[in-house]
Amino acid sequence: MTSAESAFEKSLSWFKSSYSNGAGGECVECAHTVDGTLIRDSKQAAGPVVAVRAPAWRAFLQGLGQECPVVDRAAA
Repeated sequence: MTSAESAFEKSLSWFKSSYSNGAGGECVECAHTVDGTLIRDSKQAAGPVVAVRAPAWRAFLQGLGQECPVVDRAAA
């Protein structure tokens, strides 16, 4: 991992799914980026991450009937 990758990872603001029950079950965490959303297993923070581009994430959320978050591109 390069220092640029490390700085990028430290700048991410991960949050748990609103459907996580906190009982240690199947939970995912998401982090919004300028290009889309990253998704990972909350129990394996150092494990693999799935990257989803913004249009695909937006379509996914719209399919669920949820509002799409606004990403501040200047802050990313």
